[in-house]
Amino acid sequence: MSDPNAGYDVVILGGGSGGYAAAFRSAELGLKVALIEKDKVGGTCLHRGCIPTKALLHAGEVADTARESEQFGILAEFKGVDMPAVKKYKDDVVSKLYKGLQGLVKAHKVDFIQGTGKLVGPNAVEVDNGQTVTGKNVILATGSYSKTLPGLEIDGEKIIASEHALELTELPNKAIVIGGGVIGVEFASAWKSLGVEVEIIEGLPRLIAAEDADSSKQLERAFRKRGIKFHTGKFFEKVERTATGVQVTIQGGTVVEGDIVLVAVGRGPVTAGIGYEEQGITLDRGFVPVNESLQTSIPGVYAVGDIVPGIQLAHRGFLQGIFVAEHIAGLNPAPIDETGIPRVTFTEPEVASMGLNEDKAKEKYGADKIKSVNYNLAGNGKSNILKTQGFIKLVAVEDGPIVGVHMVGARISEQIGEAELIYNWEAYATDVANLIHMHPTQNEAIGEAAMLLAGKPLHAHD
Repeated sequence: MSDPNAGYDVVILGGGSGGYAAAFRSAELGLKVALIEKDKVGGTCLHRGCIPTKALLHAGEVADTARESEQFGILAEFKGVDMPAVKKYKDDVVSKLYKGLQGLVKAHKVDFIQGTGKLVGPNAVEVDNGQTVTGKNVILATGSYSKTLPGLEIDGEKIIASEHALELTELPNKAIVIGGGVIGVEFASAWKSLGVEVEIIEGLPRLIAAEDADSSKQLERAFRKRGIKFHTGKFFEKVERTATGVQVTIQGGTVVEGDIVLVAVGRGPVTAGIGYEEQGITLDRGFVPVNESLQTSIPGVYAVGDIVPGIQLAHRGFLQGIFVAEHIAGLNPAPIDETGIPRVTFTEPEVASMGLNEDKAKEKYGADKIKSVNYNLAGNGKSNILKTQGFIKLVAVEDGPIVGVHMVGARISEQIGEAELIYNWEAYATDVANLIHMHPTQNEAIGEAAMLLAGKPLHAHD
Protein backbone atom coordinates (compact mmCIF):
# COMPACT_ATOMS: atom_id res chain seq x y z
CA MET A 1 0.00 0.00 0.00
CA SER A 2 1.17 3.53 -0.77
CA ASP A 3 2.04 5.78 2.14
CA PRO A 4 -1.35 7.34 3.01
CA ASN A 5 0.34 10.46 4.29
CA ALA A 6 1.97 11.13 0.93
CA GLY A 7 -1.29 12.47 -0.44
CA TYR A 8 -3.75 11.18 -3.03
CA ASP A 9 -5.54 12.80 -5.93
CA VAL A 10 -8.83 11.45 -4.56
CA VAL A 11 -9.75 10.20 -1.09
CA ILE A 12 -13.15 8.52 -0.87
CA LEU A 13 -14.96 7.97 2.41
CA GLY A 14 -17.36 5.06 1.92
CA GLY A 15 -17.13 2.01 -0.34
CA GLY A 16 -20.74 1.56 -1.44
CA SER A 17 -22.07 1.99 -4.99
CA GLY A 18 -21.17 5.69 -5.19
CA GLY A 19 -17.81 5.35 -3.48
CA TYR A 20 -16.42 2.40 -5.40
CA ALA A 21 -17.70 3.76 -8.73
CA ALA A 22 -15.84 7.01 -8.04
CA ALA A 23 -12.73 5.02 -7.09
CA PHE A 24 -12.73 2.83 -10.18
CA ARG A 25 -13.40 5.67 -12.63
CA SER A 26 -10.83 7.92 -10.97
CA ALA A 27 -8.23 5.16 -11.24
CA GLU A 28 -9.11 4.58 -14.90
CA LEU A 29 -8.42 8.27 -15.50
CA GLY A 30 -4.95 7.98 -14.02
CA LEU A 31 -5.66 9.44 -10.59
CA LYS A 32 -4.15 8.11 -7.38
CA VAL A 33 -7.03 6.86 -5.23
CA ALA A 34 -7.64 5.83 -1.61
CA LEU A 35 -10.95 4.17 -0.72
CA ILE A 36 -11.83 4.05 2.98
CA GLU A 37 -14.57 1.67 4.15
CA LYS A 38 -15.46 0.54 7.67
CA ASP A 39 -17.23 -2.65 6.54
CA LYS A 40 -17.14 -4.30 3.12
CA VAL A 41 -16.80 -2.78 -0.34
CA GLY A 42 -20.22 -2.86 -2.00
CA GLY A 43 -22.03 -1.15 0.86
CA THR A 44 -25.68 -1.49 1.74
CA CYS A 45 -26.84 -2.33 -1.77
CA LEU A 46 -24.73 -5.45 -2.14
CA HIS A 47 -24.72 -6.70 1.44
CA ARG A 48 -27.96 -5.53 3.09
CA GLY A 49 -30.16 -4.04 0.36
CA CYS A 50 -30.75 -4.38 -3.37
CA ILE A 51 -29.07 -7.70 -4.11
CA PRO A 52 -30.15 -9.85 -1.14
CA THR A 53 -33.67 -8.41 -1.25
CA LYS A 54 -34.07 -9.29 -4.93
CA ALA A 55 -32.73 -12.78 -4.25
CA LEU A 56 -35.43 -13.18 -1.60
CA LEU A 57 -38.05 -11.93 -4.05
CA HIS A 58 -36.89 -14.42 -6.67
CA ALA A 59 -37.14 -17.27 -4.16
CA GLY A 60 -40.70 -16.14 -3.54
CA GLU A 61 -41.38 -16.09 -7.27
CA VAL A 62 -40.17 -19.69 -7.55
CA ALA A 63 -42.49 -20.66 -4.68
CA ASP A 64 -45.45 -19.01 -6.42
CA THR A 65 -44.56 -20.75 -9.69
CA ALA A 66 -44.57 -24.13 -7.97
CA ARG A 67 -47.89 -23.44 -6.26
CA GLU A 68 -49.54 -22.21 -9.44
CA SER A 69 -47.95 -24.58 -11.96
CA GLU A 70 -51.22 -26.38 -12.69
CA GLN A 71 -52.59 -23.34 -14.52
CA PHE A 72 -49.84 -23.91 -17.11
CA GLY A 73 -50.58 -27.63 -17.36
CA ILE A 74 -47.61 -28.62 -15.21
CA LEU A 75 -48.27 -30.92 -12.26
CA ALA A 76 -45.69 -29.87 -9.68
CA GLU A 77 -45.85 -30.32 -5.93
CA PHE A 78 -45.06 -27.48 -3.54
CA LYS A 79 -43.68 -28.98 -0.33
CA GLY A 80 -42.83 -25.78 1.54
CA VAL A 81 -40.06 -23.25 2.14
CA ASP A 82 -36.67 -24.21 3.59
CA MET A 83 -35.71 -20.81 4.95
CA PRO A 84 -32.12 -21.68 5.93
CA ALA A 85 -31.60 -22.89 2.34
CA VAL A 86 -33.19 -19.70 0.97
CA LYS A 87 -30.80 -17.68 3.13
CA LYS A 88 -27.83 -19.72 1.86
CA TYR A 89 -28.89 -19.09 -1.75
CA LYS A 90 -29.14 -15.36 -1.01
CA ASP A 91 -25.80 -15.29 0.79
CA ASP A 92 -24.10 -17.21 -2.02
CA VAL A 93 -25.26 -14.62 -4.56
CA VAL A 94 -23.91 -11.81 -2.39
CA SER A 95 -20.64 -13.64 -1.72
CA LYS A 96 -19.96 -14.24 -5.43
CA LEU A 97 -20.55 -10.59 -6.30
CA TYR A 98 -18.46 -9.43 -3.33
CA LYS A 99 -15.49 -11.55 -4.41
CA GLY A 100 -15.76 -10.08 -7.90
CA LEU A 101 -15.83 -6.56 -6.49
CA GLN A 102 -12.77 -7.23 -4.33
CA GLY A 103 -10.96 -8.35 -7.47
CA LEU A 104 -11.91 -5.13 -9.24
CA VAL A 105 -10.49 -3.05 -6.39
CA LYS A 106 -7.13 -4.76 -6.94
CA ALA A 107 -7.40 -4.61 -10.74
CA HIS A 108 -7.94 -0.85 -10.61
CA LYS A 109 -4.97 -0.47 -8.22
CA VAL A 110 -7.12 1.38 -5.71
CA ASP A 111 -5.64 1.62 -2.19
CA PHE A 112 -8.36 0.07 -0.03
CA ILE A 113 -8.13 1.17 3.61
CA GLN A 114 -10.21 -0.80 6.11
CA GLY A 115 -11.49 1.31 8.97
CA THR A 116 -13.91 3.98 10.13
CA GLY A 117 -13.02 7.37 8.74
CA LYS A 118 -13.67 10.88 10.02
CA LEU A 119 -13.25 14.12 8.11
CA VAL A 120 -10.67 16.15 10.02
CA GLY A 121 -9.89 18.78 7.41
CA PRO A 122 -10.96 19.89 3.93
CA ASN A 123 -8.49 17.40 2.46
CA ALA A 124 -7.90 14.92 5.27
CA VAL A 125 -9.62 11.83 6.67
CA GLU A 126 -8.55 10.27 9.94
CA VAL A 127 -9.04 6.50 10.12
CA ASP A 128 -9.49 4.62 13.38
CA ASN A 129 -6.48 2.45 12.51
CA GLY A 130 -4.26 5.44 13.24
CA GLN A 131 -3.77 6.63 9.67
CA THR A 132 -4.52 10.09 8.39
CA VAL A 133 -5.23 10.02 4.67
CA THR A 134 -4.88 13.23 2.68
CA GLY A 135 -5.94 14.10 -0.83
CA LYS A 136 -6.38 16.95 -3.26
CA ASN A 137 -10.07 16.01 -3.46
CA VAL A 138 -12.33 14.24 -0.98
CA ILE A 139 -15.53 12.42 -1.93
CA LEU A 140 -18.06 11.75 0.85
CA ALA A 141 -20.04 8.57 0.18
CA THR A 142 -21.06 7.38 3.63
CA GLY A 143 -24.48 6.04 2.64
CA SER A 144 -27.62 5.58 4.69
CA TYR A 145 -29.18 3.65 7.56
CA SER A 146 -32.63 2.24 8.29
CA LYS A 147 -34.72 4.98 9.89
CA THR A 148 -37.28 4.53 12.60
CA LEU A 149 -39.83 6.73 14.36
CA PRO A 150 -40.48 7.67 17.99
CA GLY A 151 -42.23 4.74 19.65
CA LEU A 152 -40.70 2.28 17.17
CA GLU A 153 -37.56 1.14 18.94
CA ILE A 154 -35.91 -1.51 16.75
CA ASP A 155 -34.75 -4.49 18.83
CA GLY A 156 -33.77 -6.80 15.97
CA GLU A 157 -36.14 -9.51 17.22
CA LYS A 158 -39.81 -8.49 17.30
CA ILE A 159 -39.37 -5.02 15.86
CA ILE A 160 -36.93 -5.27 12.99
CA ALA A 161 -35.43 -3.29 10.12
CA SER A 162 -34.74 -4.56 6.61
CA GLU A 163 -31.23 -5.80 7.47
CA HIS A 164 -32.69 -8.03 10.20
CA ALA A 165 -35.41 -9.28 7.87
CA LEU A 166 -32.76 -10.50 5.43
CA GLU A 167 -31.14 -12.65 8.12
CA LEU A 168 -34.26 -14.55 9.18
CA THR A 169 -33.89 -18.32 9.14
CA GLU A 170 -37.45 -18.87 10.34
CA LEU A 171 -40.45 -17.13 8.84
CA PRO A 172 -43.16 -15.58 11.03
CA ASN A 173 -46.75 -16.65 10.60
CA LYS A 174 -47.76 -13.00 10.28
CA ALA A 175 -45.70 -9.87 9.68
CA ILE A 176 -46.82 -6.28 10.10
CA VAL A 177 -45.05 -3.81 7.82
CA ILE A 178 -45.00 -0.15 8.85
CA GLY A 179 -44.35 1.80 5.68
CA GLY A 180 -45.82 1.28 2.22
CA GLY A 181 -42.92 2.66 0.19
CA VAL A 182 -40.53 0.61 -1.93
CA ILE A 183 -38.85 -1.29 0.93
CA GLY A 184 -42.11 -2.08 2.68
CA VAL A 185 -44.01 -3.37 -0.35
CA GLU A 186 -41.04 -5.42 -1.60
CA PHE A 187 -40.74 -7.29 1.69
CA ALA A 188 -44.51 -7.66 1.87
CA SER A 189 -44.51 -9.18 -1.61
CA ALA A 190 -41.61 -11.55 -0.91
CA TRP A 191 -42.99 -12.70 2.43
CA LYS A 192 -46.46 -13.34 1.00
CA SER A 193 -44.92 -15.51 -1.73
CA LEU A 194 -43.01 -17.44 0.94
CA GLY A 195 -46.22 -18.13 2.88
CA VAL A 196 -46.36 -15.32 5.43
CA GLU A 197 -49.56 -13.42 6.20
CA VAL A 198 -48.80 -9.71 5.73
CA GLU A 199 -50.48 -6.47 6.74
CA ILE A 200 -49.10 -3.05 5.71
CA ILE A 201 -49.68 0.26 7.52
CA GLU A 202 -49.02 3.40 5.46
CA GLY A 203 -49.70 6.97 6.57
CA LEU A 204 -49.89 8.40 3.04
CA PRO A 205 -53.05 8.01 0.93
CA ARG A 206 -51.68 5.17 -1.21
CA LEU A 207 -48.94 2.57 -1.47
CA ILE A 208 -45.75 3.63 -3.29
CA ALA A 209 -47.06 7.20 -3.14
CA ALA A 210 -44.07 8.60 -5.06
CA GLU A 211 -45.17 6.71 -8.17
CA ASP A 212 -47.90 7.61 -10.64
CA ALA A 213 -51.37 7.24 -9.14
CA ASP A 214 -52.32 4.61 -11.75
CA SER A 215 -49.30 2.50 -10.78
CA SER A 216 -50.32 2.66 -7.10
CA LYS A 217 -53.87 1.61 -7.94
CA GLN A 218 -52.68 -1.35 -10.01
CA LEU A 219 -50.32 -2.56 -7.27
CA GLU A 220 -53.03 -2.18 -4.61
CA ARG A 221 -55.43 -4.16 -6.79
CA ALA A 222 -52.84 -6.92 -7.21
CA PHE A 223 -52.06 -6.98 -3.48
CA ARG A 224 -55.75 -7.35 -2.61
CA LYS A 225 -55.98 -10.26 -5.06
CA ARG A 226 -52.93 -11.87 -3.46
CA GLY A 227 -54.37 -11.45 0.03
CA ILE A 228 -51.92 -8.80 1.23
CA LYS A 229 -53.82 -6.51 3.57
CA PHE A 230 -53.01 -2.81 3.84
CA HIS A 231 -54.22 0.34 5.57
CA THR A 232 -53.49 3.63 3.76
CA GLY A 233 -53.95 7.14 5.10
CA LYS A 234 -53.48 5.77 8.61
CA PHE A 235 -50.40 6.38 10.76
CA PHE A 236 -49.43 4.02 13.54
CA GLU A 237 -50.04 5.32 17.07
CA LYS A 238 -48.23 2.75 19.20
CA VAL A 239 -46.52 -0.61 19.08
CA GLU A 240 -46.68 -2.99 22.02
CA ARG A 241 -44.80 -6.22 22.58
CA THR A 242 -46.96 -9.13 23.71
CA ALA A 243 -46.16 -12.58 25.05
CA THR A 244 -46.52 -14.06 21.56
CA GLY A 245 -45.54 -11.17 19.32
CA VAL A 246 -46.56 -7.56 18.75
CA GLN A 247 -49.64 -5.46 18.31
CA VAL A 248 -49.87 -2.15 16.48
CA THR A 249 -52.56 0.44 17.10
CA ILE A 250 -53.29 2.70 14.14
CA GLN A 251 -55.30 5.89 13.76
CA GLY A 252 -58.96 5.23 14.42
CA GLY A 253 -58.22 2.67 17.11
CA THR A 254 -57.75 -0.39 14.90
CA VAL A 255 -55.36 -2.92 16.45
CA VAL A 256 -53.28 -5.17 14.20
CA GLU A 257 -51.56 -8.21 15.72
CA GLY A 258 -48.62 -10.18 14.36
CA ASP A 259 -45.42 -12.02 15.19
CA ILE A 260 -43.03 -9.29 14.07
CA VAL A 261 -43.07 -5.68 12.88
CA LEU A 262 -40.88 -4.57 9.98
CA VAL A 263 -40.08 -0.87 10.19
CA ALA A 264 -39.81 0.37 6.60
CA VAL A 265 -40.17 4.14 6.93
CA GLY A 266 -37.21 5.07 4.75
CA ARG A 267 -33.47 5.55 5.11
CA GLY A 268 -31.55 8.37 6.75
CA PRO A 269 -28.15 9.78 5.72
CA VAL A 270 -25.04 8.66 7.61
CA THR A 271 -23.50 12.09 8.29
CA ALA A 272 -23.50 12.51 12.08
CA GLY A 273 -20.37 12.15 14.18
CA ILE A 274 -17.91 11.88 11.29
CA GLY A 275 -16.71 15.46 11.14
CA TYR A 276 -18.84 16.94 8.41
CA GLU A 277 -20.36 19.85 10.29
CA GLU A 278 -17.22 20.37 12.36
CA GLN A 279 -15.31 21.01 9.15
CA GLY A 280 -17.90 23.50 7.92
CA ILE A 281 -19.98 21.35 5.58
CA THR A 282 -23.56 22.56 5.42
CA LEU A 283 -26.17 19.92 6.31
CA ASP A 284 -29.91 20.02 5.68
CA ARG A 285 -31.86 17.60 7.91
CA GLY A 286 -28.74 15.45 7.92
CA PHE A 287 -28.29 15.45 4.14
CA VAL A 288 -25.40 17.13 2.31
CA PRO A 289 -26.59 19.78 -0.16
CA VAL A 290 -24.49 19.98 -3.33
CA ASN A 291 -24.39 22.04 -6.53
CA GLU A 292 -24.91 20.58 -10.00
CA SER A 293 -21.30 19.36 -9.95
CA LEU A 294 -21.97 17.53 -6.66
CA GLN A 295 -19.61 19.87 -4.78
CA THR A 296 -20.35 20.60 -1.13
CA SER A 297 -20.00 23.98 0.58
CA ILE A 298 -16.25 23.29 0.92
CA PRO A 299 -14.08 23.53 -2.24
CA GLY A 300 -12.58 20.19 -3.21
CA VAL A 301 -15.07 18.18 -1.16
CA TYR A 302 -17.81 16.32 -3.04
CA ALA A 303 -20.75 14.16 -1.94
CA VAL A 304 -22.49 11.28 -3.73
CA GLY A 305 -25.18 8.69 -3.07
CA ASP A 306 -27.74 8.47 -0.29
CA ILE A 307 -26.33 11.42 1.69
CA VAL A 308 -27.23 13.78 -1.18
CA PRO A 309 -30.87 15.01 -1.12
CA GLY A 310 -32.99 13.15 -3.66
CA ILE A 311 -34.10 9.64 -4.50
CA GLN A 312 -31.96 7.03 -2.73
CA LEU A 313 -31.01 4.45 -5.33
CA ALA A 314 -27.78 2.50 -5.79
CA HIS A 315 -27.52 3.27 -9.50
CA ARG A 316 -27.97 6.98 -8.78
CA GLY A 317 -24.97 6.87 -6.43
CA PHE A 318 -23.04 4.82 -9.00
CA LEU A 319 -23.70 7.43 -11.71
CA GLN A 320 -22.82 10.27 -9.34
CA GLY A 321 -19.54 8.58 -8.43
CA ILE A 322 -18.56 8.35 -12.09
CA PHE A 323 -19.62 11.97 -12.65
CA VAL A 324 -17.46 13.29 -9.79
CA ALA A 325 -14.42 11.29 -10.94
CA GLU A 326 -14.74 12.73 -14.43
CA HIS A 327 -15.31 16.24 -13.06
CA ILE A 328 -12.17 16.02 -10.95
CA ALA A 329 -10.25 14.74 -13.99
CA GLY A 330 -11.39 17.77 -16.01
CA LEU A 331 -13.61 15.92 -18.50
CA ASN A 332 -16.51 18.37 -17.98
CA PRO A 333 -19.31 15.75 -17.78
CA ALA A 334 -22.92 16.84 -18.32
CA PRO A 335 -24.87 17.46 -15.08
CA ILE A 336 -27.12 14.57 -14.02
CA ASP A 337 -30.86 14.99 -14.57
CA GLU A 338 -32.36 13.50 -11.42
CA THR A 339 -35.69 12.94 -13.18
CA GLY A 340 -33.86 10.86 -15.78
CA ILE A 341 -32.93 8.15 -13.27
CA PRO A 342 -34.92 4.89 -13.67
CA ARG A 343 -36.95 3.54 -10.75
CA VAL A 344 -38.23 0.00 -10.14
CA THR A 345 -40.18 -1.57 -7.29
CA PHE A 346 -39.58 -5.33 -7.49
CA THR A 347 -42.92 -6.52 -6.18
CA GLU A 348 -45.25 -9.01 -7.86
CA PRO A 349 -46.29 -7.37 -10.13
CA GLU A 350 -43.27 -5.11 -10.68
CA VAL A 351 -43.63 -1.34 -10.94
CA ALA A 352 -41.18 0.60 -13.13
CA SER A 353 -41.04 4.27 -14.03
CA MET A 354 -39.05 7.01 -15.72
CA GLY A 355 -39.45 10.75 -15.68
CA LEU A 356 -42.48 12.61 -14.38
CA ASN A 357 -45.73 11.10 -13.16
CA GLU A 358 -48.87 12.61 -14.63
CA ASP A 359 -49.55 14.93 -11.69
CA LYS A 360 -45.96 16.29 -11.72
CA ALA A 361 -46.08 16.73 -15.51
CA LYS A 362 -49.29 18.77 -15.25
CA GLU A 363 -47.76 20.80 -12.46
CA LYS A 364 -44.68 21.55 -14.59
CA TYR A 365 -46.21 22.09 -18.02
CA GLY A 366 -49.87 22.86 -17.27
CA ALA A 367 -52.78 20.41 -17.29
CA ASP A 368 -53.93 21.51 -20.76
CA LYS A 369 -50.47 20.78 -22.23
CA ILE A 370 -50.27 17.15 -21.06
CA LYS A 371 -51.57 14.08 -22.88
CA SER A 372 -51.37 10.55 -21.50
CA VAL A 373 -52.34 7.08 -22.71
CA ASN A 374 -52.61 3.79 -20.91
CA TYR A 375 -51.98 0.60 -22.89
CA ASN A 376 -53.35 -2.45 -21.09
CA LEU A 377 -51.13 -5.55 -21.11
CA ALA A 378 -54.26 -7.60 -21.81
CA GLY A 379 -53.50 -6.84 -25.47
CA ASN A 380 -49.89 -8.09 -25.22
CA GLY A 381 -49.17 -11.69 -26.21
CA LYS A 382 -46.18 -12.31 -23.92
CA SER A 383 -48.02 -10.85 -20.94
CA ASN A 384 -50.87 -13.27 -21.59
CA ILE A 385 -48.37 -16.13 -21.72
CA LEU A 386 -47.02 -14.99 -18.36
CA LYS A 387 -50.57 -14.52 -17.05
CA THR A 388 -49.76 -11.04 -15.78
CA GLN A 389 -51.91 -7.93 -15.62
CA GLY A 390 -50.76 -4.35 -15.87
CA PHE A 391 -50.14 -1.52 -18.31
CA ILE A 392 -47.73 0.81 -20.06
CA LYS A 393 -48.58 4.46 -19.44
CA LEU A 394 -46.95 7.26 -21.43
CA VAL A 395 -47.16 10.90 -20.37
CA ALA A 396 -46.27 13.47 -23.03
CA VAL A 397 -46.31 17.19 -23.65
CA GLU A 398 -48.86 18.10 -26.35
CA ASP A 399 -46.92 18.19 -29.65
CA GLY A 400 -43.79 17.50 -27.59
CA PRO A 401 -41.68 14.71 -26.10
CA ILE A 402 -42.64 11.87 -23.79
CA VAL A 403 -41.81 13.07 -20.27
CA GLY A 404 -43.00 10.06 -18.26
CA VAL A 405 -43.12 6.28 -18.70
CA HIS A 406 -44.93 4.18 -16.08
CA MET A 407 -45.21 0.39 -16.25
CA VAL A 408 -46.75 -2.34 -14.11
CA GLY A 409 -46.56 -6.09 -14.71
CA ALA A 410 -44.58 -9.26 -14.05
CA ARG A 411 -40.97 -8.88 -15.28
CA ILE A 412 -41.73 -5.37 -16.51
CA SER A 413 -38.51 -4.08 -14.92
CA GLU A 414 -36.68 -5.55 -17.91
CA GLN A 415 -38.32 -2.87 -20.09
CA ILE A 416 -36.92 0.07 -18.14
CA GLY A 417 -33.97 0.40 -20.54
CA GLU A 418 -36.05 1.62 -23.46
CA ALA A 419 -38.09 3.82 -21.11
CA GLU A 420 -34.84 5.44 -19.98
CA LEU A 421 -33.79 6.15 -23.56
CA ILE A 422 -37.23 7.52 -24.43
CA TYR A 423 -37.10 10.04 -21.60
CA ASN A 424 -33.43 11.00 -21.71
CA TRP A 425 -33.35 11.40 -25.50
CA GLU A 426 -36.60 13.40 -25.40
CA ALA A 427 -38.30 11.08 -27.88
CA TYR A 428 -41.69 11.94 -29.36
CA ALA A 429 -44.47 9.35 -29.59
CA THR A 430 -43.96 9.20 -33.36
CA ASP A 431 -40.24 8.42 -32.88
CA VAL A 432 -40.99 5.41 -30.68
CA ALA A 433 -43.99 4.28 -32.76
CA ASN A 434 -41.75 4.02 -35.84
CA LEU A 435 -39.30 1.67 -34.11
CA ILE A 436 -39.62 -2.10 -34.58
CA HIS A 437 -40.38 -3.92 -31.33
CA MET A 438 -39.70 -7.65 -31.18
CA HIS A 439 -42.72 -9.99 -31.22
CA PRO A 440 -43.75 -11.67 -28.97
CA THR A 441 -42.25 -9.70 -26.09
CA GLN A 442 -43.51 -7.37 -23.43
CA ASN A 443 -41.24 -4.80 -25.04
CA GLU A 444 -43.65 -4.42 -27.93
CA ALA A 445 -46.22 -3.09 -25.45
CA ILE A 446 -44.09 0.08 -25.29
CA GLY A 447 -44.36 0.34 -29.06
CA GLU A 448 -48.13 -0.20 -28.91
CA ALA A 449 -48.46 2.51 -26.25
CA ALA A 450 -46.45 4.89 -28.44
CA MET A 451 -48.64 4.06 -31.44
CA LEU A 452 -51.71 4.81 -29.31
CA LEU A 453 -50.20 8.12 -28.23
CA ALA A 454 -49.27 8.94 -31.84
CA GLY A 455 -52.86 8.38 -32.91
CA LYS A 456 -52.44 5.10 -34.77
CA PRO A 457 -53.37 2.31 -32.34
CA LEU A 458 -53.53 -1.30 -33.56
CA HIS A 459 -54.11 -3.52 -30.52
CA ALA A 460 -55.43 -0.98 -28.03
CA HIS A 461 -58.93 -1.39 -26.59
CA ASP A 462 -61.20 1.34 -25.24
